[in-house]
Amino acid sequence: MSTMRQAIGLMSGTSLDGIDVAIITTDGRQRAESGPALTVPYAPALRERLRAVLGGIGPVAEVERALTEAHAEAVARFASEHGISAAVIGFHGHTVLHRPAERRTWQIGDGALLARLTGIDVVCDFRSADVAAGGEGAPFVPLYHAALAAGLDKPLAILNVGGVANVTWLGAEEGAILAFDTGPGNAPIDDWALRHLGRPVDLDGALARAGRVDSARLAALPRQSLFRSPAAEIARSRRFRRFRRWWAGRGGRCGDLDRHDGGGNRPRRRSFPDPSLPLAGHRRRPPQSGADGRVGAPACRPRRAGRGRGLDGDALEAQAFAYLAVRSLEGLPLSLPSTTGVARPMTGGRLFRAGA
Repeated sequence: MSTMRQAIGLMSGTSLDGIDVAIITTDGRQRAESGPALTVPYAPALRERLRAVLGGIGPVAEVERALTEAHAEAVARFASEHGISAAVIGFHGHTVLHRPAERRTWQIGDGALLARLTGIDVVCDFRSADVAAGGEGAPFVPLYHAALAAGLDKPLAILNVGGVANVTWLGAEEGAILAFDTGPGNAPIDDWALRHLGRPVDLDGALARAGRVDSARLAALPRQSLFRSPAAEIARSRRFRRFRRWWAGRGGRCGDLDRHDGGGNRPRRRSFPDPSLPLAGHRRRPPQSGADGRVGAPACRPRRAGRGRGLDGDALEAQAFAYLAVRSLEGLPLSLPSTTGVARPMTGGRLFRAGA
């Protein structure tokens, strides 16, 4: 029988909300038992410092240290509140640059420093090996989705919504898995809210609720090249950045919209060939999408992921990197040709020992 380990996962996503902390007990294969979770919002000053180094420019080293210290404080608070410890931390860090076409990806976060500050071994740098081998470096949650869904009816699709959104499809056949980034999640609307409200979120959907749907612009969105591309192409960060500028930029296609109307428009989703679509991700209930949080194509029956289905939607990404940390320790693949487009199943991650 494979060894079960307690692992803490840390996630800082493109929405720049804060740090998600979660603990699971897992063998890194098909056994994963979730525990408590915590979200620690970023202080406004740190959020803006992070935003300023996106693209890998500016005082990255200084911001990386501040980011790492914030993660260490989040782990200490989590451990204190729940009285738990772990054998390893899966530390995603924060993505400041992602150019898979150039075989480059950069998640800032000092694994060695985090190991020293927490006294726990740290696995980080999950995406680099995949990108260096020709993969897209995303999405990285599908193998954890598959582990969680081992006892659920299939076929099954899981939509994970953050700043960027991705889908994992799990077929009825053993090992049948397909995953890809679907493109923008909440990031463009967060950009819009920051521009018009001075804060990077539309709290309680106030901006969107006051707006009207602009049917002409909404109809134009699916004609964007981003949405007409194959799944592997949608993941490319260059396309995503162009779309963000097109949507919310001052000179963009929607730049002249009333601030309420721009906050309420969303791209239509493509239909998906599966009748069940659990929604996961810390931003699966975006306030700007309405009180019921419904997204998805009419052909689907979207449901919020909940513990009753074996999924904790708010903590899922942090849990995933705890799971991937254990897989890294076991020398198991973190990504597959059918999840990131990499040529072969790819291991990854770098280990930093607490006592080193």
